[in-house]
Amino acid sequence: MMSFWSILIWNAILHMNVPAGGIDLDYVRSNYNKAVANKNLCARMIEDLKPVKSEPLYLAYLGGLQAIWANHVVNPIAKLNTFREGRKNIEKAVLKEPNNVEVRFIRFSIKKNAPFFLGYYSNIKSDKDFLKMHRNEITSRTVLKNIDEALKDF
Repeated sequence: MMSFWSILIWNAILHMNVPAGGIDLDYVRSNYNKAVANKNLCARMIEDLKPVKSEPLYLAYLGGLQAIWANHVVNPIAKLNTFREGRKNIEKAVLKEPNNVEVRFIRFSIKKNAPFFLGYYSNIKSDKDFLKMHRNEITSRTVLKNIDEALKDF
């Protein structure tokens, strides 16, 4: 029979990447790039991330997905508003945790793919340099793969 402490430790391990809102961080990480081509997945992850946006990493992913969502929207005004909201959330996350490699990756990935006329390209070189310098701090294979993929084309 398991002791109280064993159960408590296992419960903590099983829910390590799941905040109070209930979305698994590994799920978001592994599906982040897929959201570009999958409108339903993008919309679902945005809704799942809204309750946990007080945590900078989740806020950054929310912002990144909102910026991606602009690709799925038809109305030009809605596209611009959605992108701006995403950009605002990403920048809030960077202000809260400027040295978080994953947060900086999200910002870099959106800036790298944003059309030039949106004006979201400042700091792109410093983000790229930061990612190259700190990529060894990443423990998630999925995030490391996403960073390497983003850097290879830039």
